[in-house]
Parts: sequence; C-alpha cells; structure tokens
Amino acid sequence: MFDKLNLTEIRYEEINQKLMDPNIMSDNNIYKSLMKEYKNLSPLIEKYREYKIAKKSFDEAKELLDLGGLEKEFKEIVLEEYEKTRDLILSYKDDIKVLLLPTDPNDDKNVIVEIRGGAGGDEASLFAYNLYRMYTMYAEIKGWKSEILNVNETEVKGFKEVSFSISGDGAYSRFKFEMGVHRVQRVPETESSGRIHTSTVTVAILPEAEEVEVDINTSDLQIDTFRAGGAGGQHVNKTESAIRITHIPTGTVVECQDERSQHKNKDKAMKIIRSRIYEAKMREQHDIISSDRKSQVGTGDRSERIRTYNYPQGRMTDHRIGLTLYKLEDILNGNIEDIIDALITADQADKLASSEETF
Repeated sequence: MFDKLNLTEIRYEEINQKLMDPNIMSDNNIYKSLMKEYKNLSPLIEKYREYKIAKKSFDEAKELLDLGGLEKEFKEIVLEEYEKTRDLILSYKDDIKVLLLPTDPNDDKNVIVEIRGGAGGDEASLFAYNLYRMYTMYAEIKGWKSEILNVNETEVKGFKEVSFSISGDGAYSRFKFEMGVHRVQRVPETESSGRIHTSTVTVAILPEAEEVEVDINTSDLQIDTFRAGGAGGQHVNKTESAIRITHIPTGTVVECQDERSQHKNKDKAMKIIRSRIYEAKMREQHDIISSDRKSQVGTGDRSERIRTYNYPQGRMTDHRIGLTLYKLEDILNGNIEDIIDALITADQADKLASSEETF
C-alpha cells in the first residue's frame, strides 16, 4: 500500500513540474487534463505527507522511550509526543483509506435532473415542483447555476415532469444519491376531511455528457417538430417550436418545448438525450463490474423508494441509511447538505467494509 502511495507521490511531483512547462501551458487540452489529475491527487498526497511527518515523530519518540534512562520531565514530554503522534497516525490512516477508494469518473460533472410526478395525481405534480424548488435552492446555496431544459406544467401549478441542469464543480458527486422514488405524506389543500394522502415522485440523475463522450449518428435520430402545449403555455402554441427527438437504436425519446426558439429547444433536447444514453452505458458497465456486490447505499434506482417527507410531523426519513430529521421545512428550502453528507459517509463505509486492501 505504501509503495503505491510513494509512486503516487512521484507522479504528483511529475505533474507539478509539467504544469510549469511553457510548452504544456500553451496546450490547453493537456494543461486542463493535468490540472484535473493534480487537483484529484492533492487531498491524498497532502494527507500522506501529514502521515509521514507524524510517523517520523512517532518513530523518534518510540526510539527514545525504548532506549530508556530518560529524566522524568523529558520522558513525560517524549511520552506525550509518542501518544499524540500514535493517535494522529491512526487518524491519517483512516483518512487515506477513504481517499484511496475508487472514485466515480462522473463526480466532477454537471448533472441533469429529471423529476416526474408518480402516483397521486395533482398532489404528485405539486410535490414534483417542491422537489424542483428544493434542488434549485440547494444549487443556489452552493453557488451553482440551474437551467430548466423542459417542463410540463399542470393546471394546479405543479409539474407533471421537469428536466433541468445543475452546473457546478462536483455537482454529480452531491446529486447522484437523489435518484429514486421520493414519497410525500400530507393533507392536500382540497381535502376537507383532513385525511393524509400519500403521493410519489421519481427523480433521475444523469451526468451531463459532452459530445465527445457519446457518439450519436445523426442518421439514428428522428426529429419531429410540433406546437407546444400545456398549462401556462401561451406564446409556444402559435408556432412549431417544440422538438421531439427519438434515438432509434435505444428508443430514447426526449421532448423540449420550453424555449420560443426551435433551435434552442433542439440543443436542450440533444443535451438530455446525450446524457441519457451516456448514463445508460455507464449503468450497464457498472452492473457488469459490480454484479457480485450490491452497494447498501449506491446511487439508487428509479423504482426504489429512497425517502419519505411527512408534512404533519415535519419529518424526513431516508430509508437507505435510516436517517430521520425533524426539520422538513428547512430541508425543502434547499438545506440538504446534512442528508447528502450522511449518504456519502455511509457509501464510503460500505466500500471500505468490502475492500480487500488493508494497511
């Protein structure tokens, strides 16, 4: 393990030297690639270097204690250093184990979030809007940009479905655990008897794919134009600005009608279709690689119920990790960092437990 860390540190220094090379700096693609690798390695190398400093101090203190014959006051100082660095070494080892876990190649990507109302009719569409608001408010807190790609509104001002992008450093690493079925329990405004209704909304999280990552042959696409409709759609009904793109080999269909411009709708539809195809390929590869192991947390599945939002009790429960928080209003206002942190921690613990690598 430490041989691997030593080699990684050598690679880290090699990259550092290359980044100062004028020839490398003038080539934007190479420079960008090296900078990404350097950034990804930095937390591991910094922690490894802290470990080595603590290990050196520990060894020196241990050697002095083993020699014996130390004066009382000096021995107490050495013993304190010995115990302090021993605890630091154990802590650094745990940190390094986490940093050595395989990373998701999509973690740095932007994401496309697709929310669809499920069981529950109008209540489901209203909660689809609530989740859209929650995610975009979270993005705003993080300083990330959100953009609606397509939306199908209902008469009650809810969303039958909505697709939107979140652009920001590490967006996918934070959003990927949101995929699955979200259940809401609350009393609808139209319910005179005060009876609690249960509705569901599905959330899909797609890593945004670049054109170079997904090779789509234009001959495999069927592109149709039509007049957009839906609640609140005024200007769009007058022209055929809406776009429907079908990727024939996979049967993937995407519609976009949010923009007045047919060209803009086409661009947004292509962004979604690339990401859907890319996500399907990544999921297929992941299933092959991990067919012998099912993650306890994972990134969820569209048919898996992952979370319940109970309005009467002000309670949110994430069923994957047994996390319950009684601050529903705060959560729905975009403050979901604690939930995401807990899911990431649980996922790391699961991967550590299944890892065969030991120190």
